Amino acid sequence: MTVAQNTRNTPHRLAARLVVGFATGLAAMLAFAAAQWSMQPKESKLTFVGEQAGAQFEGAFEKFTADIRFDPADLTASRFDVKIDTASVNTQDGERDDTIKSADLFDVKRFPTARYVADKFTSRGGNKYSATGKLTLRNVTRDVPIEFTFENKDGGAWLKGSARIKRLDFGVGQGDWQDTATVGNDVQVRFALRLKSAS
Repeated sequence: MTVAQNTRNTPHRLAARLVVGFATGLAAMLAFAAAQWSMQPKESKLTFVGEQAGAQFEGAFEKFTADIRFDPADLTASRFDVKIDTASVNTQDGERDDTIKSADLFDVKRFPTARYVADKFTSRGGNKYSATGKLTLRNVTRDVPIEFTFENKDGGAWLKGSARIKRLDFGVGQGDWQDTATVGNDVQVRFALRLKSAS
């Protein structure tokens, strides 16, 4: 090969090196992205506490999914995406469950899924964190903050926390059910998610 031929090939070689370098850099960025976790449904719980006739009652959602990407060292790349089957509500009282599923409350026929998405996280020190996410329920979307802990344990992790919402902010309570003297407006949501690394 002549000197002239070698010179003409230099730009192509440079371009090839740039492409390889970009691909290597992208792979490194992905490798350091927030860890992806797989929720273990049998060990995970999503519950809530409400008030009826002056007494507290507890319920649970038996069907939900959680797409969790979380790394304490990379909060900016972390994200929660939780989808809830509203018809899976269970308060251990069939009559109350039917009422909750009805058109005046969850209206599960029209709105079978609730969703919570969070992508803004703040460290509170230790294993404590907070996040601001958006809850969509009955086609109403509002900001809902959560407080939670994240603990690596037994070859996986536990994500545990809570939030407080007002049911009427989401239209959960039409007609007579808007009266908070019978059913309280404040609802506490609690979650305990058992996670395993998805990588």
